[in-house]
Formats: sequence, structure tokens, C-alpha cells
Amino acid sequence: MSFEHPNRNNESMIDVERDIMSRPSERNTTNLDLQRMKMILDIMGHPEQSFRVIHITGTNGKGSTARMAEAICRAYGMRTGLYTSPHLEHVNERIAIDGQQLSDDDFVDTWDQVKDLVAIVDMKMDELGKPKMSFFEVLTAMAIWKFADAPVDVAIVEVGMGGRWDATNVLDADAAIIGPVDMDHMAWLGDTVEEIATEKVGIIKPNCTAIIGRQPHEDEVMPIIEAAAKENHASLVRDGVESEVVTRVPAVGGQVATLRTPNGTYTEVPIAKFGEHQAHNALAALCAAEVVIPVNGALDGDLVAEALSSVRIPGRIEQIRTSPTIILDGGHNVNAAESLRAAIEENYDFQQLVGVVAMMGDKQVEEYLGVLEPLLSHVIVTENSWRDRVMPAEDLKKIADRVFGPERVTCIPELPDAIQEAVNMVDADDELGVGYGHGVLVCGSFTTAGDARLMLEEKINPDLKKPKAERVFQEAVDPEPRKKQDEADVDFESDANPDFNINDFGSVGPDDSVLADADADEMDEAADTNEPADANEPADAETSSENETK
Repeated sequence: MSFEHPNRNNESMIDVERDIMSRPSERNTTNLDLQRMKMILDIMGHPEQSFRVIHITGTNGKGSTARMAEAICRAYGMRTGLYTSPHLEHVNERIAIDGQQLSDDDFVDTWDQVKDLVAIVDMKMDELGKPKMSFFEVLTAMAIWKFADAPVDVAIVEVGMGGRWDATNVLDADAAIIGPVDMDHMAWLGDTVEEIATEKVGIIKPNCTAIIGRQPHEDEVMPIIEAAAKENHASLVRDGVESEVVTRVPAVGGQVATLRTPNGTYTEVPIAKFGEHQAHNALAALCAAEVVIPVNGALDGDLVAEALSSVRIPGRIEQIRTSPTIILDGGHNVNAAESLRAAIEENYDFQQLVGVVAMMGDKQVEEYLGVLEPLLSHVIVTENSWRDRVMPAEDLKKIADRVFGPERVTCIPELPDAIQEAVNMVDADDELGVGYGHGVLVCGSFTTAGDARLMLEEKINPDLKKPKAERVFQEAVDPEPRKKQDEADVDFESDANPDFNINDFGSVGPDDSVLADADADEMDEAADTNEPADANEPADAETSSENETK
């Protein structure tokens, strides 16, 4: 711990996470109001008024759009705060400053600073007979507090669910983005797209700029959005009217698009994500950035390109392995499935794609699987770690059997085993052994994608992040003294080969015994002829004298 992160109560990250996540869910219909959030902001002294806000809702694309807008603002030198949900692996992923998620120490310290204020609100709610703050409300309060403490110039905030009663809606947006509105969270938001749209337009605040993405139910949704904008005197920027994806072509690692906004046209912008929907997310992010960045006219095209080409969005059509290709996607509704299928068909050439699917029980499971059916050669149904909400694998199999046919469905309840079986399937059919044309798609829920990412993501050994002096090294071992030559020979002859024969290891050429016999024959012949044994060798001295006398 440091001076900035005192951790006064000596709490661990896991202790704090358990404390926060054990609170009531924001899905509890008894707490669909902003009373607790307004109260805690009053106690904090309204820190939300110290920064500009980009607020994002919609059935899909919120997280991608938020990260793109944050990257553009940061490229312009603005200090940014980013608040997204859900998290894939660790809860501190949800809050980031200048593109870096809070460290464990910083997260614990932020909780340490706000928990007494949270306790005051909880106590007041008890007196009123109402629920205490939910875990999402606590995380939202922590994010707002941290953004003001940093301090940030702009906060990019993703709605948790809906809009009107969402904990984030205590913020007054400068730019309010509404992405595609479709069927999801019907138990809380309504059974029709009109009812859902009515909830989502709640983030449009007086005199803001409302940036509206493409709407799959345009006839039903757009009149509701336009009425809310008119009521709040908000400026409308609609995809396809005031803004437009002019052109787009797939490229390695993503795509290149030309984007038109109210302030100008940005040509051939590289976007580091697959799919047409991501080009439209980038357009919305760019329009929002134009609102909050203090620049007249269009933004610098090079900075926009640099930002959008560097955005990484975990769990959204994320290729995490190769050979075989393994793709993760956290989308869980029909609109997300359609975008996923279109992106894969456009950017990959799979002859075999095995799906590993785990979904929550409150989703449109049969409709989701129906969209992916033409894409998947086989599907393995499984379960993720959210045991309270995940659909049991056996129940999911019954639905998958109707969509795919029983011969294309396998049920493996444990996710690690399901992924391994999918890899085994594609490896068995990969004759070249290079993974091309064979892949695994893990999808159905952000929890599913997060669980798989935790298992599959390549991670650096934590020891390598430490200074060299602090790393753990293998203990040095002194070598044993070398044996004498004769001892080594005896050891080799006795141990290495019980049937040892020195001739087994002779040098290249004839055997020594053959050489010895040849030398003896040559000497005998030389004695008979009184000639030197070798033409190159002189005769002995006595023989030489006799020859000279003669």
C-alpha cells in the first residue's frame, strides 16, 4: 500500500468484491428509482457536476461505442473516465481512468472512501422500509467519486439496463447515445419495443445532443425518440440522416470506413473491430466526441484514425486463439446474434465452426440459436459460472435439439470440458493441422465469454513484471567433481552397456587387429628382400654401409 492507497482496514480485493457483490441486485423491481443515487450524490457534494458526460444506452453496442468514444477523447489529450458493465473477469474492469482500469489497491481505496457514505444511505433506506443500495448503485457511486477525484475532463458512461431508472441516469449527458433498441430484459423494461424505447429515451436530458443509431424497429421506435428529443430541446444526430457510414470495406484485423458527421467527413478510418455494426458504433462514438471535445469544426482525422485503430473490446467477437481459431462473444439476444453471424460470415471462411453455448434462462434462447444455426456445424451446450441464472445444460439441450437436430448437439455441463471437446472436434477434422477453416465459437452470455477468457487468455508470468532483483530464481546447484579418466572408463564399460566391446566404438577404418597383422606381414617381406619395410624409411646403418662398399 502507498500514501495514495492507505487501505486503512487492511482489506483484500476479494473481501471488497464480495462485500459489494453481495448487495441486492439492480434487477430487483422494488428499487427501480433514483432515490438512493440522488441521496448519495447529495452527501458527496455532487461530484458529477465536475466533468462532461457521454451517456450510452441501447440493446447492443453500448460497451463498444463507449470504448471508441473514450479512445477518441483521450487521443485529443482529454483526461477520461470510463464506466462499463458487466465485467468479464474482475470487477475493477468496470472503472477506468485514462484507459487503464483501476488497480486492486485503487479500487479498495475508493471503496474505503465511499463506504461510510453508502452506510448513511442504507440506514436512511432502512428507516423508510426500502431496499439499501444495490451493488450496481454502489459501483456507479464509486465511479463518479473516482472520476471527480482524478479529476477527469469527460466521463463516458454505459447504462446498466434501460435508462430512465438506471443508476447512471443521475448524470446529465452532454451527448446521449441511443444504440439499436430491440427485445431484451423484457421482465424489467416491457414486452414491446415501444415500451423498451420509452425506458431508454430517459437518458435524453435538456439541451443535450441525442445521437441515434440505426434502429431495427424504426417505425415503432423513432417517433418515441424524436418526441423525447423535442420535449428536451435536444439536438438530434441520426445515423443515416445527419450522420452516415459512407463506405466500409473489411480489412485485416477489422475494417476501413469513411464516416460523415455533422462537422465533416473522415475518410478511410481504420476500425480495429469486425462487422458492419462496429462501423456504426464508431460513427456514434465520433459524433459524441465532437460534442465534448472543445474544438470547432471537424476533429483531426489522424487522431481519430489513431484512436479507432487501437481500440480493443474484450468479449465482443474477440479472437483469442489461433490454430484452431477460438472466438469469444458475449452477445445474448437476437440482435447480437445477427451482428455476430454477419461479422463472421464477412470476415472468416469456416468450413467447420463448433459452437460452445451457455445462456441465461431469461433470454430468447430458441430465437438466438436459430440465428446461429446456419453458421454452426455442431453445438455443445454447457453452463457458465453464474449458477443462479444460467440455464441448465440439459434444458438448453432440449431447445438446441429442436433447432439443430439431436445429431448436431452435444451436452457437456462443465465449460472447460465443453471447450476442450470442441477443440478436439475441429482438430480431428483438420487434415492439414494448421487450423485454417476450422474454429470454435464460445458465446451466449458475457459470463460465458468471461469464463472462457479467463481460461484461454495468454497471460504473462507475474514474476516477470517484478524488478530483476525481486524475481524468483532457481537455486544454484554446484556440479559434482569430475571422475578420473580410468574411473570414467570403468563406469562406462560396466554401466552403459553390459555387453560392452571396445570394437563397438572403434574409429572409422579397419579394425586394429587387421592393422597389426598387416604390419607383421610387411616386416617379414622386408626381411626376405633386405629392403626397408617402407619405401619412405631408410635402411639401418649396417646395411647401408655394405651397399656402399660393394
